[in-house]
Amino acid sequence: MKRGWIAAGLVLAVLAIGLGWWLTHRHRAATELVLFGNVDLRQVELAFNGSERIAAVSAVEGDRVTQGQVLARLDTRRLAPAAAQAAAPVDKLHHGSRPEEIDQAKANLAAATADAADAAAKYDRLNVLNRTSGGRALSRQDLDDAKLASDAAAARVVVNQEALRLERIGPRKEDIAQAEAQLKADRAQAALLQSELGDAALVAPMNATVRSRLMEPGEMASPQRPVLSLAITDPKWVRAYVSEAQLGAVHPGMKASVTADAFPNRSFAGWVGFISPVAEFTPKTVQTTDLRTSLVYEIRVFVTDPKDDLRLGMPATVHLPLAAPRGAR
Repeated sequence: MKRGWIAAGLVLAVLAIGLGWWLTHRHRAATELVLFGNVDLRQVELAFNGSERIAAVSAVEGDRVTQGQVLARLDTRRLAPAAAQAAAPVDKLHHGSRPEEIDQAKANLAAATADAADAAAKYDRLNVLNRTSGGRALSRQDLDDAKLASDAAAARVVVNQEALRLERIGPRKEDIAQAEAQLKADRAQAALLQSELGDAALVAPMNATVRSRLMEPGEMASPQRPVLSLAITDPKWVRAYVSEAQLGAVHPGMKASVTADAFPNRSFAGWVGFISPVAEFTPKTVQTTDLRTSLVYEIRVFVTDPKDDLRLGMPATVHLPLAAPRGAR
């Protein structure tokens, strides 16, 4: 009988404690929303834009690289001479004939004029001799040959006069237009080769950490084969999920704090940067058992991590402070 009273007293004591806790806590609202997720970040796979043999790879796994840093190079021994040759086109037609070319044409004309005068004088002498001798001093063939030589020399004078005139007025418009078209083609080819020469250097697009070194010097690179895999260290976020009932308490730009088991005494500042407009079934990685079969909304809480301590896939806890409802005490 005594034991029954003791048991009844214990039950009453437990009920009293529970009633007191309920009376003191029934008006208290939750001060924060706690979510569970994993650290996520962007990844980049870098490949050369051309196909050539790799000359050097200067980055290894774990290296922290900065934007614009050269990470690998292609062999340019065949490309560099072609680029240098294409970069030096000759644009001589726009400048007309050189003075030396005009002087040469003048000299040719003077020589042709002298030859014509000599041939004409020789023909005149033979012609006079032929008349005074009544055709007995020389044959008709000799006289005809002298005449032909004199005429040929006179024709060469005309040719050299025209050549000098053309040298003085310069090239024709058609020749200049053709040369300009060829010059544009040469410059386009030079620009293409210079671009290919620039593509021979593989540079980091932004600050990152090297995750994987996928190719080595001596291998043949191509746009389809990545050389390095990079992990972008900024931005970095925690991918978490909220239920429909919790969705109204979350909004973009909302401040948050993030903790991780690997750093029990630290808190990382963050903010809500993305809320999915589409519901989805909860992924299996979510740790809360009551949400695994529910429709939830993905959110991304961006994290400030200047020391790059948080790693890809690391479990993290997100704390979102909630505003106290009106009338709460």
